[in-house]
Amino acid sequence: MGAGPVPARPVALRAAVAAAVALAVALAVPGAASAADPGRWRLAKASPVPLAYNQGLTATASGAFTFTSNTGLFATTRTLRERRVVAVAIPPDVQAAEGYDHIGDPTYDRAEGGRLLLPLECYSIERGNHCGTGAIGVADPATLRWRYYVKLDPRDIKKAMWAEVSPDGRSLWTQSGSVLLRYAMRDVRRANAAPTGKLLRPVQRLRGALPPGQMTGAAFSGRRMLVATQPGPMQVWSIDLRTGKRRLEIERRIRGESEGLAVTRALGGTLHWLVAPFDPEGRPPTYGPGRGVLLTFRRRR
Repeated sequence: MGAGPVPARPVALRAAVAAAVALAVALAVPGAASAADPGRWRLAKASPVPLAYNQGLTATASGAFTFTSNTGLFATTRTLRERRVVAVAIPPDVQAAEGYDHIGDPTYDRAEGGRLLLPLECYSIERGNHCGTGAIGVADPATLRWRYYVKLDPRDIKKAMWAEVSPDGRSLWTQSGSVLLRYAMRDVRRANAAPTGKLLRPVQRLRGALPPGQMTGAAFSGRRMLVATQPGPMQVWSIDLRTGKRRLEIERRIRGESEGLAVTRALGGTLHWLVAPFDPEGRPPTYGPGRGVLLTFRRRR
């Protein structure tokens, strides 16, 4: 007796297979460069990362990565193998006293034997999405344990969304509205630790250097500071901090949310851009739902 027709796959199974194929294709095909992209960088790799890695990242002295969530820290190897997690890095007494419940795009410097510098802020819709004060937390890059924090004077800045140490280790850059602020790294020390330490004031204000849009993170490539922006086509700009002049480095059509940047040799490139799977218009994310993606770029010669 001959075999009958092969039964059709159940609808749910077909949908699951289609979703898996779509995710695989999305991870294999990068977000397209737009016509405005200057072609300075080539996308080398798109690496899926856990959804918890959704605020920012930095590279330590060894080249390994540290990612941030709203309150957590995640240390990985150069190849993104997770090796340590602290789910709530901000101590409860600091949260209670200051209201900080958010870690932005972090940075690393070699002072005090190496340390992670964590930009701190708090969400309060009633107060305009901030609680009127920002700070820099200091954590151990190996254990991820909290050390102390220093407060930034609210006369200059209401929230710290990102921070980046200059290549010479002397300056800490961040942003207040449309103005770049430079703080002296010599002030970021335990002697100035909050809540009793002095409020830090910037030593320089650079106006007119920031590109249009919302900045989500920064990193240095040589003497130029790279900044990631959204909304619209996602972009990375570089800024010459001596002159304030900027230029477009990367533009991509990606459905997602731009997060932090890091510069280190890993994953086949040097510039790493974290993108979370959130689209403000509710469209399917370019690289699939349920996980983030780390885009690694290599500079074209």
